[in-house]
Amino acid sequence: MLTIIQAAGWPIWPLILCSVIALTIVIERLVSLRERRVAPPRLLDEVLSVTRASLPNSDVVQKLAANSVLGGMLASALRAVIAEPRIGEDALRDVFESAGRAALHGLERYLNALGTIAAAAPLLGLFGTVIGMIEIFGSQAPTGGGNPALLAHGISVALYNTAFGLMVAIPSLMFYRYFRGRIDAYALDLEQAAERMLPQLMRFALPRQSA
Repeated sequence: MLTIIQAAGWPIWPLILCSVIALTIVIERLVSLRERRVAPPRLLDEVLSVTRASLPNSDVVQKLAANSVLGGMLASALRAVIAEPRIGEDALRDVFESAGRAALHGLERYLNALGTIAAAAPLLGLFGTVIGMIEIFGSQAPTGGGNPALLAHGISVALYNTAFGLMVAIPSLMFYRYFRGRIDAYALDLEQAAERMLPQLMRFALPRQSA
């Protein structure tokens, strides 16, 4: 591997940095986007069961908020109803929407960086290719002769950087698309959970006094 890096020349170092960053993001997102950390399958049913007769106390709400992303969204709505018993349906729906937007923002963390790496890595490889071509043409003597060592080095720089740029870009793009698909699926789960939880919580809202 060290031989390849030395043959590719200095233009490969930005690609190596991109590969390290991309790998770090992929590992972090694989851990953070696990189902049990975002939307556990049985969590909504459990919350609906607990709130069937009465609203939970603050300790239960706090544990729910720390459970998962979905739990945090449901806890925000529970806190809103507990804090304002006369809350209207539109106001509670706004609470769900705000909590949902914040949740999606957290799920999309670092994805822009991963997408940027997927788009920039081929360009960095192309940059290394151009540098290699410059070295190839620079090794040619005005009389038409050439330095074989410089010629071989220029070809190595050109080919290794192109290949490494694609090696970084292709997996980055695949994981970016994969994470986008998972987040879209989670967004739908959060929306459906809010729709199921809204009428349950509205049962505890006191009617507003007419003026």
